[in-house]
Amino acid sequence: MAIIHTPGRATHDNPGDLLTRDEVADLFRVEPSTVSEWARRGRLRSIRTPGGARRFRAEVVYAQLQEAEAEGTTATESGEASAEGATV
Repeated sequence: MAIIHTPGRATHDNPGDLLTRDEVADLFRVEPSTVSEWARRGRLRSIRTPGGARRFRAEVVYAQLQEAEAEGTTATESGEASAEGATV
């Protein structure tokens, strides 16, 4: 999977970055509300900004994405996108 760098966005090559909820949703091909639900349930831990927005560690998100792809599980097929047990 090739990930194209967009200025201001986290990339696979820059794993220390933080991803927004919408960026995570795009990667897993789910609605942003699904990512929020994963975070609320503890399946994908997040960091809160001072303004209350969620951010997700890119290195963990990409690891979870690779794991889901290796298992042949897509977000839309499983409904959970193998995000269980994520440790952001």
